[in-house]
Amino acid sequence: MNSHALLPPISSLPESRPRPATSRVNDAYAHLLDAIIEQRLPPDSRLSEERLGLEFGVSRLQIRHALTLLAYQQVIILQARACARVASPSDEQLREALHARRLTEMALIPMACRRAQRHDVEHLHSLLDYQQQSRAGNQRGAAIRLAGAFHLHVAHMAGNAPLAYFLSNLIPMTSLAITRRSNATQGWHQQSAIANAVANRDEATALALLNQYLDDLMPA
Repeated sequence: MNSHALLPPISSLPESRPRPATSRVNDAYAHLLDAIIEQRLPPDSRLSEERLGLEFGVSRLQIRHALTLLAYQQVIILQARACARVASPSDEQLREALHARRLTEMALIPMACRRAQRHDVEHLHSLLDYQQQSRAGNQRGAAIRLAGAFHLHVAHMAGNAPLAYFLSNLIPMTSLAITRRSNATQGWHQQSAIANAVANRDEATALALLNQYLDDLMPA
């Protein structure tokens, strides 16, 4: 999955032709992740493929693809001969995932600093702007997905595809930790400072800011 799958679906735009199946799966994935992050689908909620398909206007097969991806990312639980249900990760599971994410991003940040291009930095700031707009519009799930997309684009800048892929599968579950954060604005300011440090190729500052950002997500 690339960073665009974490972006909010633009369902209001007019379509002149049918949307590709992959786009509809991404939309279903985004809607489901939003609902879980915002706890409109609270932990342990049972998920009906038929009901979700009707709600999002996609087929059961496309819902199944989205559920399979979320299960791989440990956001939901799939069991044979049983309804999917929303995962309820413990504090220890979140700590372990955040630790893995820290190790991954600490390897990616120096590479991103060395390879930073103007258009990449501009994209980071665009993601920050969209994140602020989502928060202003009370779209908390979309804002949190955009926070994840920020880190995925830094990973893309680093140019290491295996590490970026690994990070893409850690971010959805660790995004659940952001829902427990009392000061979301603080995280936005930290990300903005990371973008500036990467633009200036300041590895030490970028790493220090990243560690601070992830420390604040750690369960008490």
